Amino acid sequence: MATVSSPSGAIVVVDYGMGNLRSVWQALARVAVGRQVLVSSDPAVVSAAERVVFPGQGAMPDCMHEIDRRGLRPAVLDAARNKPFLGICIGQQMLFEHSEEGDVPGLGVIAGTVRRFPSARMFDAAGNQLKVPHMGWNEVQHSRQHALWKGIADGARFYFVHSYFVAPDDDDCVVGTTAYGVPFTSAVARDNIFAIQCHPEKSAVDGLALLANFVAWKP
Repeated sequence: MATVSSPSGAIVVVDYGMGNLRSVWQALARVAVGRQVLVSSDPAVVSAAERVVFPGQGAMPDCMHEIDRRGLRPAVLDAARNKPFLGICIGQQMLFEHSEEGDVPGLGVIAGTVRRFPSARMFDAAGNQLKVPHMGWNEVQHSRQHALWKGIADGARFYFVHSYFVAPDDDDCVVGTTAYGVPFTSAVARDNIFAIQCHPEKSAVDGLALLANFVAWKP
């Protein structure tokens, strides 16, 4: 994965020890032709980036702990306020105020909570019980138009791996929804932020299209 001494103008993937970093970096490098794509745990590198990608896998308490242990919170918060910012999977969940997973606060960038799939409602249309975590391909319905949906059909299928989902206080920030036992918010956007529950780096052509749209996005 690439490193550079001068990250100004680069696309930086935040490394807090919990993300699927190599796959994210490879997918971004594939679509960001001629651009520097870096992976870094250095707050100064994140602060100097032109664009920031905030990926993640793992448990919310561990992720929040690592963000603070590595001193990344101020740089991530600044990026979420001031530059094109893409949150992926738990990188989306951590933007919210509170999570039921471990009963921990998030970064509080977006008002709302992170909830676990309700076991009593995890059945498909035929009455078959659905497994949690939600793992595999599923449709994302566009709640409204957004630059990152360019070239991606409404209802396109993306790859998911998660047991929790975001529940924003403000429906205006919802740009994508998915159904798995219950309908849930799978993508949110506000100003310079776009965040999605699925893994675009594992979602074939449509995932690459979303990442390419992020690289070109001028919020």
